[in-house]
Amino acid sequence: MAEISVSVQEGESKSFPSGTRVAEMLKELVSGKQRKQTVAVKVNGSLLDLSTPIMSDIIFTPISVQSEEGVEILRHSTAHIMALAVKEVFGDRVKVAIGPSIEDGFYYDFDRDKPFSPEDFEQIENKMAEIAEARLPFVRQEMTKAEAIRFFEQLGEPYKVELLQDMEAETVSLYTHGTFVDLCRGPHVPDSSWIKVFKLLRVAGSYWRGDEKRQMLTRIYGTAFADKKELQQYLTRLEEARKRDHRRLGKQLGLFTIQDQIGPGLILWQPRGAQLRRVIEDYWKDEHYRNGYQLLYTPHIARQDLWKTSGHLDFYSENMYSAMEIDEVMYQLKPMNCPFHIGVYGADKHSYREFPIRWCELGTVYRYERTGALHGLMRVRGFTQDDAHIFCRPEQLEDEIFNIIDLNLHILKTFGFDQYDVYLSTRPAKYVGSDDHWELSTQALKHALEKKGLAYQVDPGEGVFYGPKIDIKIKDQLGRSWQCSTIQVDFNLPERFQMTYTGVDGGEHQPIMIHRALMGSLERFIGVLIEHYAGAFPLWLAPEQARIMNITDDQNEYCERVYAQLRTLGVRIEKDVRNEKLNYKIREAQLMKVPYMLIVGEREKEEGTVTVRRRDGQNLPAMTPEAFFDLVVDKCKRNVA
Repeated sequence: MAEISVSVQEGESKSFPSGTRVAEMLKELVSGKQRKQTVAVKVNGSLLDLSTPIMSDIIFTPISVQSEEGVEILRHSTAHIMALAVKEVFGDRVKVAIGPSIEDGFYYDFDRDKPFSPEDFEQIENKMAEIAEARLPFVRQEMTKAEAIRFFEQLGEPYKVELLQDMEAETVSLYTHGTFVDLCRGPHVPDSSWIKVFKLLRVAGSYWRGDEKRQMLTRIYGTAFADKKELQQYLTRLEEARKRDHRRLGKQLGLFTIQDQIGPGLILWQPRGAQLRRVIEDYWKDEHYRNGYQLLYTPHIARQDLWKTSGHLDFYSENMYSAMEIDEVMYQLKPMNCPFHIGVYGADKHSYREFPIRWCELGTVYRYERTGALHGLMRVRGFTQDDAHIFCRPEQLEDEIFNIIDLNLHILKTFGFDQYDVYLSTRPAKYVGSDDHWELSTQALKHALEKKGLAYQVDPGEGVFYGPKIDIKIKDQLGRSWQCSTIQVDFNLPERFQMTYTGVDGGEHQPIMIHRALMGSLERFIGVLIEHYAGAFPLWLAPEQARIMNITDDQNEYCERVYAQLRTLGVRIEKDVRNEKLNYKIREAQLMKVPYMLIVGEREKEEGTVTVRRRDGQNLPAMTPEAFFDLVVDKCKRNVA
């Protein structure tokens, strides 16, 4: 039998008979402790099962079950174990769809007459534990596509058959453990005994292949880890995330509501939420004014021809709402603001001396989202972008991008976000514009990031069709990433709309356009803020900064006077002069996460003061209303609680 040379990355090589399985090689090449934690190996960028026979010379890297890739394999295998458990507990009438690993866990979609519920979890988990104890091996086999279709037709698994029919590959792989066989690329853990630490989390409805016209399936979510401590830490984070859920807090704090009568994905801002939004908008406008931007306002609809010229009907029509006829002309709701800003540009002739032109708008747009994808403030159908467009000359591009990044990070830091990941997305397979333009703009983005000293990851092929972009994903208090900021260079729209300016040479030239959103959408950003602060906003941002309350009715008049005085001075204050016990009023204010409670009894009334109580329960010395106003101003300036 032929010999092959095999080695671990940066290690000595050894000879093995051709066809030796990876697991056998590990015994010779990897130490005992590392070998016991190796769940797969990587060869030339591809992950292989430990049962894979090796036919030629290779250099491999062991993949630890503790690593990111190892945990992903563990979770994918756990999804298969769960599917087998479901089949064994509930019978073959349950049909299986897909079961991938996802961030922080896995899921599997099932078709069952009676949808699953959390009450079924104990049975399923107990059966999963039995399967784990049985040490069932994961066995890979390959079939032709036609053979696999016939195989799953005989098993009565229509969803697997449909997946296979849509595949282009002529050969596919299947994995078997116990009586369960699944269509899968792998790799998987060697056997079910690796699946020791897992937890089923929740169920949700899921349309087959995301199509609302197809079968509604039951999706069971779960997670798995290499050790119990990591699982417990994850469950603790999950519980904290539940407490911070912006949908729950939004209702509790009276910030926003979504009503079926209005429509899903359409936000109604309640008074406290509107106040919060006003504070954010005012800060945003002031910062942009200080940084050389001019404010625009544009309509919510436009002639359909505008969207043809912009290319949105060609590239974005599935996200746009249906056209409406007005005076025998077709109009559509805007999914983006950019063509309107180009319209403002086109109202006048421009000279190179005017550049850069920086225009910004808090513009409300409308985009179709599937009902199943809607999620509180995070995924909606009508939202307000903190939009801006910069028109500049080629030699100004890099400086403008640097200035945008600078403003972006300043605004994010003010809101309490100083941890983020930065991505540079390059040219996709389907694009418009010349290669020279793409190279110029990609290099400008790259150099601006490097000049700012920001670490970034290149995301190949993930740019938008009209230009490369920078994405900034902020991290909240729980370490979760949220996509908010984006900076995109565009040579396409200036060309489509034949935008020009008069250059220094007297000739007509085409400007470069930069699309830019710092918060993304106000709805999503406020949702992130609610969860980041768990609803306890910093003083400068709080929709209600203080609440004044009396001890008895004798102080009502004085409370009203202080309330009016502080409100006139600009403090966002509310009053509670109901005939209720003081402790009850304090408790209500704390539940509403009001930063300060101003308590008034007979002594305060006689001395012209208020007793100040913080929402954390700390009492401050009594002070005059004027002194409290100074305290609020000082703390807002310093952005402290």
